[in-house]
Amino acid sequence: MPKPYSFLKFILLTATLLPAFFVQANSNQNGLHGFFENGFPFWHHKQVQAQLGPRPSFLVNDMSDSALKQRLSQCEKGPFRSSKFSIGHRGAAMQFPEHTKESYEAAAKMGAGIVECDVTFTKDKELVCRHSQCDLHTTTNILATPLAAQCSVPPEFDSEGNLINASEIKCCTSDITVAEFKTLKGKMDAANLAATSIEEYMSATANWRTDLYSANGTLMTHKESIELLNNLGVDFTPELKTPSVEMPFDGYSQADFANQMIEEYREAGIHPKRIWPQSFDQNDILHWLKTYPYIARQAVYLDGVYDTNVSLDTMLQWRAQGMRVIAPPMWMLLDVNSYGEIVPSQYALNAKQAGFKIITWTLERSGLLKDNGGWYYQSVNGDLGGIDAIHTDGDVYEVLDVLAKDVGVIGVFSDWPATTTYYANCMGLR
Repeated sequence: MPKPYSFLKFILLTATLLPAFFVQANSNQNGLHGFFENGFPFWHHKQVQAQLGPRPSFLVNDMSDSALKQRLSQCEKGPFRSSKFSIGHRGAAMQFPEHTKESYEAAAKMGAGIVECDVTFTKDKELVCRHSQCDLHTTTNILATPLAAQCSVPPEFDSEGNLINASEIKCCTSDITVAEFKTLKGKMDAANLAATSIEEYMSATANWRTDLYSANGTLMTHKESIELLNNLGVDFTPELKTPSVEMPFDGYSQADFANQMIEEYREAGIHPKRIWPQSFDQNDILHWLKTYPYIARQAVYLDGVYDTNVSLDTMLQWRAQGMRVIAPPMWMLLDVNSYGEIVPSQYALNAKQAGFKIITWTLERSGLLKDNGGWYYQSVNGDLGGIDAIHTDGDVYEVLDVLAKDVGVIGVFSDWPATTTYYANCMGLR
């Protein structure tokens, strides 16, 4: 016979779960499967073991002495688990060809709890994972295949066989069918715009990256990415890419495109709590709020206007329209005070006061921080005229700490999720 307190615990647990179950059962045709995703209630993040490799420890060792370095050093032996704070930006694009099966798998192994598929469409209106509708010439081997002839701006050669239009080549997913798309292989995103041969054009990977994992990048349709990421146990953040072709495209409207992306998750039986749809276009966010209100509760407005002077009143207007999640680049959320300390920007303070959840991008996409860090760090590296607070590659953790603790971001996109996963585990962020 069970002890009285055990019976009481059972009653309390039942009272907690049943209301959520009936809400879920009414909103998801999958019944119990939808409620217990992979054996867990839908709100539960199932953490899995992560493989982080040597880079996080390398970065910690490169930090200047501080209380943060001491704390991070104590985490070196792990164990490490996945975290939704760690978001795989195009997978693990620092070393794996972006938006490929291999890149997604690497991100999941490094503990990314959410992985991104940028979504665009093919000639036959099938959705595929590409950062841009017209980036096939820099992210795939299309120029080394007969499909190069179908490009919007195909390569041209002079009478001696020299490439003469390297800076103008343009190959789009809308130039080819999904079947043709699937014959291509992913490569590291790069191009030599002064090249005089296809081989030279394609061999331009930045020296802080690598081609070591680029031999066989497997391209993916959006539906295939959903199946893969679901099997890997991670959540989804699809970005509806702004079309590079005039819309409507052969009768295919922007609303059709936006709806198709969401419908592919519904058809796969993915619970809305696991989906963070994104767009740089506020009209897409507002469309989802009207058409898919439950899913759009986690819709992410990617702020690509880059106006750090957005007022609190404007942000409150966005919130009144129903937007709940905002995602500017890291530099917009950061500033440096008169003591040389990295602090939240006024933009970040306004977003918090307006009640936004904040996500940011992109860690580990800037090359060596000891050499300035570039665009993603422009508000803290002196490029905008302020104090330079970035000196070593280890400063990535100083930046991440301010974003997490002072700005209060709920997730950070990274080209190498191990770096962010390490921090999340040390700080107890699930």
